Amino acid sequence: MREQSVEIYSDTTNAAVVRHPGRQFPGVLIQGDTLNGLVRELNRVHTDVLSLNTEVADELAYIRDQLQSLLDHYEATLSAHNIEPPYSKS
Repeated sequence: MREQSVEIYSDTTNAAVVRHPGRQFPGVLIQGDTLNGLVRELNRVHTDVLSLNTEVADELAYIRDQLQSLLDHYEATLSAHNIEPPYSKS
């Protein structure tokens, strides 16, 4: 872990906008529990849509997989620093 200053443009709960040093544009900070909730909801919707429209299901799967990748990285980073995630992993 290292500490470094970031520029904070908005610190609205679950919608903080920050610019990391070395980046041209700001990004949105998504809290881990919010990210986990989005992935879970996309999994549920994907299952529901799969039987109705495979093309839409494929598009949802792409979005879900991108968010799952971010969630996997988040969980691996927490684990590497011996931090429990702020949600149940079940």
